[in-house]
Amino acid sequence: MILTVNIGNTHITIAGYEHDTLQFSGRLHSSPAATVDEYAMNLLNLLSLYQVAPERIEGGILGSVVPALTGRVLGALRMLCSARFLTVGPGLKSGIKLRLDNLPSWAQSCYAVLWPHWRRGPDRWRSSRRYRHLHHAVNGKQELVGGVILPGPQLSLSALVQKTAQLPQIDLSAPASSSILGKNTSACLQNGFVLGTAGLLDGLAERFQAELGPDIRFYATGNLPRTIREACRTPIEYREYLITDGLYRIWQRNRKGS
Repeated sequence: MILTVNIGNTHITIAGYEHDTLQFSGRLHSSPAATVDEYAMNLLNLLSLYQVAPERIEGGILGSVVPALTGRVLGALRMLCSARFLTVGPGLKSGIKLRLDNLPSWAQSCYAVLWPHWRRGPDRWRSSRRYRHLHHAVNGKQELVGGVILPGPQLSLSALVQKTAQLPQIDLSAPASSSILGKNTSACLQNGFVLGTAGLLDGLAERFQAELGPDIRFYATGNLPRTIREACRTPIEYREYLITDGLYRIWQRNRKGS
C-alpha cells in the first residue's frame, strides 16, 4: 500500500492506494501542540480503524502547507514503518512549470492538486480550504501562471462571531433563504455568507476568464460547503479526492528507488 499524507491548517488527510485504487481516506486534526509520539498514536489508530497494518505500507508521499508539522508527522510515520516517504517540493518531478516570481509554500502544495487534471485537459483549478481560498491558474502549456489568496467562509464567519457581541454561529451547509432579504439575524448571516461567497467566487471567475480566455474549467476540493458551490452561477465540479489522487500520481512519477 502507498500512503499519501496531506498536512493542512485544519486537518491532516491520510489515504491509502493499492493497485492504483483508493482503499481508504481519513482525517486527523492538525494540532500544533501534538508531539511526534501523539501523531504516531493517532496515525496508528487511524490505520487500525481502516484495518491497515503498518507492515502493508510500501512507500508514501507527504505534502504540507504547515512547515512546523512536517517534521513531526514524518517522524511519526517513521516510527510506524520503514517505508520511504517523499516530500512534495523542489526536486520532485511534477510535470508542472511555475511561472512565478518565487516558490511559495502554496505553489509547492498545489503540485498535487493540479497534476491529476492535466492529463484530462482542463486548464484551471480552484480549491477552497477552511483558512483560505487558493485559486491557481494553469494555461494550455501546463504552466502555473499565478493565482489569488483570500479568506475562506469558515474563517470569515469565525472572526465575525468572535468580534461581535450578538451574532450567532450558523451552519454554512444549510442553504440560504429563497429571498436575499433575510428576515432575522440567522437568515441575514446565512444569505451573506452563502450568497456573498458565491458572488465573490463568480466575480473572480469572470476575471480569470477575461484574462485567460472563456474556455476555462473550474474544480473545487476541500471544505467549501455544497450550498456555496451550488449558489455559484459559475459551473464548478467537485472532486473530493483531488489532493490525495494528485499526491499518488506524483509518487508514481518519482517512485524509482523508493
